[in-house]
Amino acid sequence: MRTRIYKKQFWFNDEEVKILKNKASLCGLNESEFIRKMLLDYKLKEKPDEKFYDYIKLLRSIANNINQIAYKANSFGYIDTLRYDSEITKVLNFIEELKKSYLYESKY
Repeated sequence: MRTRIYKKQFWFNDEEVKILKNKASLCGLNESEFIRKMLLDYKLKEKPDEKFYDYIKLLRSIANNINQIAYKANSFGYIDTLRYDSEITKVLNFIEELKKSYLYESKY
């Protein structure tokens, strides 16, 4: 079911359409997502290069490895769960910070 129930229609000239398409494309968003984020005062940035996504993939892999190691260590009964949780939180926070740095910053 749709979460957005109001349809708005706008008229643009050729130059405005070109600008909207270009800016949305640079951010990696479609036009409606771009407009919504602008309305919510997001400071949009250009979509990052492939290296950013490689870093995200690497960090997720590391987090997965930590999880597997912790699972095995826990089965033997000698894991420090506070340290494990702290490390996982650090990795997840780092991913979010990278996203904020490369993709967008919220006003809030």
